[in-house]
Amino acid sequence: MLFELRQYTINEGRREEFVNLMEEKVIPFQIAQGMTILGSFVSEEDETTYVWIRRFHSEAERERLYEAVYDSDYWKTEIAPSVGEMMNRESISVKRLEATPRSAIQ
Repeated sequence: MLFELRQYTINEGRREEFVNLMEEKVIPFQIAQGMTILGSFVSEEDETTYVWIRRFHSEAERERLYEAVYDSDYWKTEIAPSVGEMMNRESISVKRLEATPRSAIQ
């Protein structure tokens, strides 16, 4: 099992719009393709921070699902342009994690 902790910097004043995009389009689309999204978060201290967590059973599954999502016409035409307008892509931070034996998230 592997996890991705993804942190984004959202452009000033765009947080509500970005959260709506994630919750109405991005997350439902990725779930429909087979991804598991464990959580979606905004920072209490910083209006520009957005974090979410995805889980994959294996590296092979992650690669297959990345292809299904990011190579799709829907992603390229409907989602990617909007995401790019609302966030700083250069600030994307992705941490690949493994849960410890007693972690509540498995």
